[in-house]
Parts: sequence; structure tokens; C-alpha cells
Amino acid sequence: MITFRDLKTLDEFAQVVELERTVWGVGYEDVVPVSLFAVTVHCGGILVGAFDGKRMVGFVYSLPGLKHGKPIQWSHMLGVVDEFRNDGLGHRLKLLQRDRALAAGLDLIEWTYDPMQALNAHLNFSKLGIEVSEYEENIYGVSNSPLHAGNPTDRFVAEWWIRRSRKPIDWTDAVPVNRIDRRNHWPQCEDVNLSERSHELLVEIPTGFTEMLAGAPTVAFDWRMATRRIFTTYFGRGYRAVDFKLDRGAGKGVYLLAS
Repeated sequence: MITFRDLKTLDEFAQVVELERTVWGVGYEDVVPVSLFAVTVHCGGILVGAFDGKRMVGFVYSLPGLKHGKPIQWSHMLGVVDEFRNDGLGHRLKLLQRDRALAAGLDLIEWTYDPMQALNAHLNFSKLGIEVSEYEENIYGVSNSPLHAGNPTDRFVAEWWIRRSRKPIDWTDAVPVNRIDRRNHWPQCEDVNLSERSHELLVEIPTGFTEMLAGAPTVAFDWRMATRRIFTTYFGRGYRAVDFKLDRGAGKGVYLLAS
């Protein structure tokens, strides 16, 4: 049985550091140290751990921040070990993070995530109900994590308005602005259209981007550059990413952009 608790001691912070190295891989050097956990938790940060017995198997961590002069939580890390990654543990940790932020009187939690990671997009949009209007290019620099494989660390800035209920979204009239070509072993991004004026747009991405980073880094880089052009162009025109659909059978996910 998985249990959860707020982490407050130096020993618990040290366990999180070790879990960071486990989740992000051997050679990962951008770990949050014990001292920073201690300071930020003392100053209002949220750090919740998930335990299988005595073993920590996941955590979520956010720092206090400001957005347009109003207090928010900036969610810096969500980590779950491989064996629990498909059990909904990440979702449960995010809901606990929301509970703590609501109790503190907050309305908004933000974080970054890689828009090419379809499973993360599914969690963020379909289960949590985020929206996105900001795209940051290579925000963390080139990472040495095996999960990134030298690909630019482009990220969406997720906005999670934790007091709002999710509204139904109509996909009926949405127009595609790219297409996945599967004629080769690794799917390619084709037919990029940066001049569409419809109110709703569709952006396709393949599943398995982490495997692509390791097995076909040049193709992964091409996807990064193509989707960077799409998102920065349309966000610059006032579009927002408002939903995401995951199609595991087709090996793809689709973003819905709305103006």
C-alpha cells in the first residue's frame, strides 16, 4: 500500500536527492540539494513523498513564487520510479500538491514540461486540466541527463488554475497544422503549416520521444525544431494549448490550440 506524507527532515530530503538520481539517471548533475529543500520548505514550499513501505518511490516538489504580483507555487519536480510510473502515482502526487496549495489560499500552480512527451501531456491536460500559452526555448540549457540526450530543453509553461472546473472542449472544427509520416522506422514531422487562421488547430506529436532521443537523436532534433516553430508562431498570435488527446494505438498525441 502506497502512503504519502509531507517531507520535513534532513534525512527525508537526502532520500529525495537519491531518488532524483534514480529517476533522472546516472550522470545527472542538476539535483536539488538537501540545503535547498530545507530552505524552500521552511519558506512555504511543498514537498510530498510517496512510500512503498519505508521506501520512497516518488515525490513532488514546488517552491513559492510570484506571478503578476500574486503568490503561486512553482512546481519544479515530479519524480516516480519506473515500476510505479504507470500506476497513477504522479497524478496522486499532483492532487496532493493542489490540496496543500488550496489550503495556503493559492489559485495557481505553474511548472514546465517537455511538449514532446505525450504521456506527460496526457496527465497535464486530460487529468489535471492545465492550459499553456508560453513556450520557453532551451530553458535549462543542454542537459546531461540520459532522458534528454543533448536535445534542447524546450518547455511548455503549464498553468494549473486549481480553483477552476474543467469546461468541455469542442474539437469538431480543428484544422491540422502538421502531420506524422510513418514511412520510415522513426516517424517524421511533415506538412508544417504556419499560416493557418482557423480558431482551433491540431498539432500532432509521436509517442516514445524518449526512445527517439536515444535511438534517433537527429530525428528527435528535427521534431524539436519543427514543433518549436509551430508553437512559438501560434502562441505569438494569441493561441493557447487547451487540450490533448493520446492515441496509444496510433502511436501519437494531438494538441488542440485555440484562439
